[in-house]
Amino acid sequence: MTVVHFLEENTVLLCQLLNQVPAENDAVKIKGRKGTVLSVKNLDDLVQVNVILEKKLKNQPAGNDKKKKR
Repeated sequence: MTVVHFLEENTVLLCQLLNQVPAENDAVKIKGRKGTVLSVKNLDDLVQVNVILEKKLKNQPAGNDKKKKR
């Protein structure tokens, strides 16, 4: 078992103890967000995995209603 640190732009997202280390271009799901693995670095006692997560889209209003609410 190895310690795996998931990083996004030098920010630690998650640290886990895993049996299998994800490979490059694998799909991952961290904190409910989907992403892909960019690179994997093996250090002495841990593994650093750089990921890119999909951007969260904020709900946009449906548009300008011409009618006024009373």
